Amino acid sequence: MGFIQGRTSKQTSRVKTLLWLALSRLAAARRPRLARKSISRSDVGQLLALGHIDRALHRAEQLIEEDNMLEAFNIIELHCNRLIECAKQLDKPHECGDDIREAAAGIMFAAGRCGDLPELTFARTILTNKFGGEFAEMAKEGAGVVDPMLVWKLTSNKGDMELKKKVVKEVAAENNVLVDFSELQEVEHGGSGNVPHHHNVSHEGIYQTDMDGTSEPSHDEDPCDTSNSDGASNGHPKQENTRTSVHKRR
Repeated sequence: MGFIQGRTSKQTSRVKTLLWLALSRLAAARRPRLARKSISRSDVGQLLALGHIDRALHRAEQLIEEDNMLEAFNIIELHCNRLIECAKQLDKPHECGDDIREAAAGIMFAAGRCGDLPELTFARTILTNKFGGEFAEMAKEGAGVVDPMLVWKLTSNKGDMELKKKVVKEVAAENNVLVDFSELQEVEHGGSGNVPHHHNVSHEGIYQTDMDGTSEPSHDEDPCDTSNSDGASNGHPKQENTRTSVHKRR
């Protein structure tokens, strides 16, 4: 009995050390993500100012990804601190309160989705031994007592259009820019999807070669118009950027 008690205390000390290491790594993991969040937010603002709302929506995915992970870091930090402060209770997991169980489940869930903190994987193994396989399986799936906000931040779809529009609107408001998504929706849902007639370029390019080896302009293209030269050089039509109405607030 004493051997089992000693082993459990050793595991508790081990998980406590791992959580301390995770907290130390959190500070380093935040810095690059904060930088990427700032850059992507600035990029979205600049793209909106130029009227490239489609590109701004695409860039917003990076902003959402970094923001979600930073929010998840905050929750993980709270869970780590709670388990460290109440480490003695882990020696009797069946007597732990809901707050300790929630923290343990949160660490287990985050371990498989937060590569920035490898210590959580080792902590999960020890916590699984303490709380049991059924508890660990539910935590792994984000069920049971896992914080729903942590689940959402680590599993939400950064490509969700409504979420991207919400973020773009927030950035637009910060930069005093009015955004109109109606034209973008027309491009997404309107038409049959066929390439417009003026995009069609022959596979021979803008210039066609006669039998005598001389080149002359194609009848379909203006030889003075170089706007489609990039697309014609490789036999593919040049794509036009979709620009949506963006107005500066006065």
